Amino acid sequence: MLTPVGILPAALIGIDTTALLAGAGRMRDRCRSAALTDNIAGAFAALQYLADTKHHRPIQVLMPYSDALRDMADWFVQLWAESLGKHREPNDAGVGPTPLGALGATDQHSKVQLFMEGPPDKTVSFIAVEEEPVQVEIPKLHSDVKELAYLGGHRLGELLDIERRATAGALARRGRPNLTIHVDAADAHHLGALFMFLEIATIYAGELYGINPLDQPGVELGKQFTYAMLGRADAEQARREWNMLPKPDSRFSV
Repeated sequence: MLTPVGILPAALIGIDTTALLAGAGRMRDRCRSAALTDNIAGAFAALQYLADTKHHRPIQVLMPYSDALRDMADWFVQLWAESLGKHREPNDAGVGPTPLGALGATDQHSKVQLFMEGPPDKTVSFIAVEEEPVQVEIPKLHSDVKELAYLGGHRLGELLDIERRATAGALARRGRPNLTIHVDAADAHHLGALFMFLEIATIYAGELYGINPLDQPGVELGKQFTYAMLGRADAEQARREWNMLPKPDSRFSV
């Protein structure tokens, strides 16, 4: 998250942290309203929560159509999973959606096939970047080849955006719910806004699910088992629990 610990690595790799925090602050102010029509983080959280709990769509995809934002999808997976996958009460069934990352147009003919014709258990949230950092025009070649000629004169960024719009339309045509988050540019200011948008949406989603999105008790047992196997002195209880688990069957070793 956008904490001092998170800002330091951004500074070390040359990101303009002043712009990053300014973008985050602007988004914070946009997400204070109690009216969902004026609060995009609240609207995003509510839509994803309803998709999961009312419409049987527990898998929630984030798909940037920008190489500059490709890691945003993996970060969203980490954020959404560790924050929302929780027990409300000890030993209950647990709540929380399953996040999945994708990248346009890299995953156009792999994951999108599943999104389009697989089980109807997903929502897809696209990220569209309006500004093209570099405009590259496709040469007007092969005018005698109809399968190629129509591309001449278009820009690569334009082609990528048209593929995103076409994918969103195709999903909608098949009854697969999707939305698009529009970002003016893939720069530090808008990156900070995106981070804050998804972080605030996570807090709202935690409230809707009735859990604390700011802890991660589910990873604690794995830590305790690690301590036990390493011989840590205060891990005796975890060592006893570890020893009670079924042992690997050597017949199925590869």
